[in-house]
Amino acid sequence: MKFLKQFFKWLSIIIVSIIILMYIFDVDYLLRAVRTIYFRGYTTAFLEDYTHFPNREIKKGAAQPWNITKDYNTIPATETLEKTHKELKTASFLIIQNDSIFHESYFDGYTKDSKSNSFSMAKSVITMALGKAIMEGKIKNLDQKVVDFFPELKGKFAKEVTVGDLSSMASGLSWDEKYYSPFSIVTRAYFDDDLKKVILGLEINEKPGQSFKYLSGSTQLLAMCIEKATGEYVSDYVSKHFWQPMGSENEALWQLDHENDGIEKAYCCIASNARDFARFGKLYLNNGNWNGKQLLDSTFVQKCITPRFPESSEYGYGWWLNKINDKNLYYMRGHLGQFVIVIPEDKLIIVRLGHIKGLQTETDPHSNDLYTYVQEAYKMLNQRKNQN
Repeated sequence: MKFLKQFFKWLSIIIVSIIILMYIFDVDYLLRAVRTIYFRGYTTAFLEDYTHFPNREIKKGAAQPWNITKDYNTIPATETLEKTHKELKTASFLIIQNDSIFHESYFDGYTKDSKSNSFSMAKSVITMALGKAIMEGKIKNLDQKVVDFFPELKGKFAKEVTVGDLSSMASGLSWDEKYYSPFSIVTRAYFDDDLKKVILGLEINEKPGQSFKYLSGSTQLLAMCIEKATGEYVSDYVSKHFWQPMGSENEALWQLDHENDGIEKAYCCIASNARDFARFGKLYLNNGNWNGKQLLDSTFVQKCITPRFPESSEYGYGWWLNKINDKNLYYMRGHLGQFVIVIPEDKLIIVRLGHIKGLQTETDPHSNDLYTYVQEAYKMLNQRKNQN
């Protein structure tokens, strides 16, 4: 008994000492990481983690339900698609053509109304908010300097970086995109309770506007500029200008760094469902027009889906770009394989949400599951065409 008392006494001392040291060395954000992620058996953020963070609501307006095709879900998923869903633990999969849902599948208890984390698909949404702020004259253009909003920005090239550089991932920001390291800046940003301080503590030490380099911190800084320019939280701004006008059927949630007056983790973390995420694809498919109302300037939409740098043709402004089987496409992409894929030639939108992302190599900026979702969707559409 005496031994156990001594053991727990020293164990308590060690734990308290570790916690004190974490605060001293400014890594106390790891306590939140351990509590919300690691103690739950995960090694990275997960689809339902929004329930363990403070959130701000993206309010909905009058719902505009999707049309459903007459042959809805009559064509079964291909064998390859079913296998991929099982292996990568898909939660939701939609095929929408001509503004109507043709195929819809849910797995593992998810439904059409279930919320899950968008992860970096939110980057596309932030770029849309940038476009809207430019339309409203609250931000001059893509060339407006970030120091106009944050003169305290640090680094050799701080005075040169523009909001367009942030959106197109050409910021020169001192950021390391490592998702699985507990000591990376990505992890700190995800769990720290003062995200503005984290971002403004970084520097612009590489010349911006020269080449593509994917950095989540760029989007976070962009969102901070939008908030400053509009005087509104980005959740409220997106709700007013997109979520409500597009007739989203459910409210969404956007993770915050801390309760009440916290800021959105804007590079990620909108909790919503496949049907409502698909609306962003429809908006871009229709060049910013939603049922006759121009929510986003069509010139800006085309700018987003055109490569900024010829040598980095996989990215425009906030959107990923690719060509599969001679079909040009653009898409929103998030950690663990979240996709809203738009193929304008065939008025096609494919949405996939799930727990695991496919293989991505250093020779291809696109993961192999993207190709599977597109190719198998076309096989199903061709089968439908042959039956008709």
